[in-house]
Amino acid sequence: MTAPSHRSVDRRSFLGASAGALAASGAASLLAPAVAQAQTAAAPAPPTGPYKLPKLGYAYDALEPNIDAETMEIHYTKHHQAYIDKLNAAVAKYPDLAKLPAEDLVKKLDAIPEEIRTAVQNNGGGHVNHTFFWKIIGPGKGGEPQGKLAEDIIKKFGSFAAFKEALNNAAATRFGSGWAWLVKGPDGLEVISTANQDSPLTQGKTPIVGVDVWEHAYYLKYRNKRPDYVTAWWNIVDWDQASKNYDAA
Repeated sequence: MTAPSHRSVDRRSFLGASAGALAASGAASLLAPAVAQAQTAAAPAPPTGPYKLPKLGYAYDALEPNIDAETMEIHYTKHHQAYIDKLNAAVAKYPDLAKLPAEDLVKKLDAIPEEIRTAVQNNGGGHVNHTFFWKIIGPGKGGEPQGKLAEDIIKKFGSFAAFKEALNNAAATRFGSGWAWLVKGPDGLEVISTANQDSPLTQGKTPIVGVDVWEHAYYLKYRNKRPDYVTAWWNIVDWDQASKNYDAA
């Protein structure tokens, strides 16, 4: 028998290798969509649900120089959105709760199932508090309240200046993270502070104005000078909105 020539062997080897390469290439092209899909599935999208980021109503730089644009953008799009995402995740297994306004969840915190109560307290409170906060500040605001709210502040505190001092003190002495508030409760107006994202609504009190004293609200501009931030915050308080809050309380 005549032995096969080196040329015919090389040709068969080349064809075999080429066929293998083509098969591997074809398999890779067929697998590519599945691999891409698997990679996409490995990074799930944030949970969706009934609670959404509210419209801000003004540009990120509209409150400068009192609050800088970068702080506003991060505070609104990152911190507030994170509270919303976690609140939606918390109520995902509770469709009846998911139908309720977030304010109702924090008002009736004791009725929330224990396994999600802390999540609702922290993240429902965070959503409610920040939604309130964006509305109580605005460009071209500041000054002093008018009408019934102004009258009752003076009756309660003696003067507007005394009220400011009380709120400034509540903000400055809140240990760690939290809020300082003017609220209306069963005994009328009072200044309080709450820890973390706790809402006055949980205490049966209606917020009239509130200042966020978490570091994320001011640290980029004011560093550790919380009192300077609170002083600047008075320049952007929307007293018309505060009066509406008071009238509706």
